[in-house]
Amino acid sequence: MTTNSKRPTARLHLLTAREVQSAGDGDHADGGGLLLRIRRGRVSAAGETLPESESWVLRYTAPSGKRREMGLGVAHRASTAQAGASLTTARGLAHAAREKLSSGTDPLVAREAHRDAARAADGQRKADKAREHWTLARAARDYHERVIEPTRTPKHAAQWLSSLENHVPTALWRAPIASIAAPALLAGLMAIKPHERARNLKGDRLPETQRRIRQRLDAVFEDAIFSGRCTSNPAAAIRRKLREHEPRRERGRLLALSYREAPALLQRVQAAPGTAARCLEFAVLTAARTSEALLAEWSEFDLAAGMWACPAAHMKGKAPHAVYLSARALELLRGQLGQDERFVFPSPMNPGKPMSNMSMLAVLDRLGVREQTTVHGLARATFSTWANETGAARPDVIEAALAHEEANRVRAAYMRADFARERRALLEAWAGYLAQPAAPALALRAG
Repeated sequence: MTTNSKRPTARLHLLTAREVQSAGDGDHADGGGLLLRIRRGRVSAAGETLPESESWVLRYTAPSGKRREMGLGVAHRASTAQAGASLTTARGLAHAAREKLSSGTDPLVAREAHRDAARAADGQRKADKAREHWTLARAARDYHERVIEPTRTPKHAAQWLSSLENHVPTALWRAPIASIAAPALLAGLMAIKPHERARNLKGDRLPETQRRIRQRLDAVFEDAIFSGRCTSNPAAAIRRKLREHEPRRERGRLLALSYREAPALLQRVQAAPGTAARCLEFAVLTAARTSEALLAEWSEFDLAAGMWACPAAHMKGKAPHAVYLSARALELLRGQLGQDERFVFPSPMNPGKPMSNMSMLAVLDRLGVREQTTVHGLARATFSTWANETGAARPDVIEAALAHEEANRVRAAYMRADFARERRALLEAWAGYLAQPAAPALALRAG
C-alpha cells in the first residue's frame, strides 16, 4: 500500500487530476482528511479475496472525540477529465462535511438522519399513493367480499352492497377513503334521496335508510383503519349528528295505532307468514319492548306454568321481569318450537342468531301501516291506552305489566299471588280483546 504521507495533511487540494487517474493501490491524501482509496486484489484474514474498489473517503474526528471515516462515493478514473470531475465532487462533499463539523455536527450522523427522513418521505409518498388507490367504493367492495359475502345469505349480501352503491353520493363513493372527513360524510348522508330502484322508500323512511348506510360505512371505515387505508372513522363520528338532524317527535309521543283498530290489524298479522310476524304478534300479546321479544330465549320460558322470566340484561330498567302468558301467547310459542335451540324467534338469514330490529318494522310496512304505528307504539302504547281507558286493571297492575320503572316501588307486591293473578288476567283479557271480530274505524291498506 502506498500513501501520500509525505505531503502535509494540513494543506488542501494536494492531488491533481492526473494523479487521481494514475493512482495505484493504497490511500492517497488530498488534505483535510480527504483520501482517494484504491483497493486491489486484497485477501482477508480468513483467506477470502476482497472485491476491488475505488472510492473517496473522509477521515475526521467526530465531536464526540471518536475517529471516523465517511464514504463520499465512487472515484471515477477512466480519463483525466473524469478523474478531475470526480476529484472536484469529492472536495465539495468533504467541504460540506467539514462545515458540519465546525458547527458541532457529526456529518455521518447528519447523513443518516437525512437518509432516514428521505426513506420516511418516500414511504409516506407510497402510502399516500396506495391510499388514493383505496377509494371508499374499493374499500367497501373489498370488505363486502371478505366479510359480508361469507357470513350472509346471497340475498342479504347483495342488498348490503347495493344499498351503498345506490345511496352514497358519487363524489364520496369515488373519493379516497383516507380523504373523507366527518362533515363531508354527514353532508353526503343528509343528501340521500330515494333511489329509483328502491321501491316504496317514502320520505319519512329516509332517516332509517341513513342510519343503515351509516352503520355499514362504520364497518367499512373501521376495517380500513385496521388495514392501514385510513386513520379515522368519520362514520362513527357523525352518529350523534345524524340523529340530531332527524325529524323530531313531540316529547314522549310514539306513533301508535288506536286500540279500537288493533284487533283488525292483529288478525292480519296472524295471517302473515314468517317468523317476524310471529314475533310481532308475541310482542303485542305480552306488551313487550322490541328488544325483549327479539332476544327471547327458550331458557327463559316455563310453558307449563305459562311464565316468561325476562332477564334483567334484556330489560330497560335492568331488573328481571315476569310476564304471565295468555293462552294465545302459549299457542304461538309452541308453534315456534324446533326452529332454533336458543332463540324463540331466530333470524331466517343468520341461523343461531336473533332477528334484526328491522324485521317487525318490515311486517308493518308490508301490511301498509308503517305510517300509522311503530312496533313499540303498537305493543305498548296501544295496550296501555286500552287497559287504562277501559279500566281493564288497576293502574299499578298495568304499570307492572309494562315493567315501567315507577313500578319498582311496589316490587314486593308483585310476589303476592293475587297481584300475579291480576297481571295474568290482564294479559288474557288483552288477548281476548285482540281476538274479537272488529270493524276498524280506519281503513287499513291490504298487504
